[in-house]
Amino acid sequence: MILLALLGLSSIPDTASAQRNYAQEEYVIASGGPALRYWEEYRMPKDQHDRYWGNFIRAARIRIDQLRAQHGPAINLTWLVYRPAYESRQSEDAVKRPQYLCTTAEVTTLAAERGVKLIWFNNSNFLISYLNNRGGRKMSGFEFYGHSNRYCFLFDYSNNILGVSSCYLHCADLHRLHRGLFTKDAVVQSYGCHTGEYMSRVWKKSTGVPMIGAVGKTDFSAIKDNVTLPTVNGRWAQ
Repeated sequence: MILLALLGLSSIPDTASAQRNYAQEEYVIASGGPALRYWEEYRMPKDQHDRYWGNFIRAARIRIDQLRAQHGPAINLTWLVYRPAYESRQSEDAVKRPQYLCTTAEVTTLAAERGVKLIWFNNSNFLISYLNNRGGRKMSGFEFYGHSNRYCFLFDYSNNILGVSSCYLHCADLHRLHRGLFTKDAVVQSYGCHTGEYMSRVWKKSTGVPMIGAVGKTDFSAIKDNVTLPTVNGRWAQ
């Protein structure tokens, strides 16, 4: 807990200070997908995204490890991953960058090793449906790792079209999330860029729970294994 506090990382209360009924709770982490190098090579080098395929996988894995270390095997962790973007990046790397090849099997193995329920999703409707219907469990946390702007989570940014996302969760759709989905002390945070500039306010209005988001861009290249999550080139807000 001290280390997490010093690093400014979010965490749900320690079991020593709050006896949690983990059977009735679920902590959800969602990972958007990477850009294709085919599109990103059209940008100036300083503006390119996702040279490493696993930015949003690695960050989520670090957070999963932190939560597991903090709360032990009892905490129910669910990992939602946007599959189409990883399949297309896998196909691209297999041909052009085999030394950097990613596979969906690797993601499956990471989840299995950590006792995490892995759920692949293909569209935002599935994500909303899952958050609304979890067999009576409330969410003690929700975190997003992926591309975003001030209005949307962008699940396939620059994967199908340069600089565009065809699959996204827009703040105009947040009213579809049910009230009462979260515990009173739930942690909600987006590690995408710019979320704290507008989407966080709509999230709170729609769900009743604050969402920490970035004012400015987030930097996934700053990740250090088991130590830090993405940093913000600006500030966090909710």
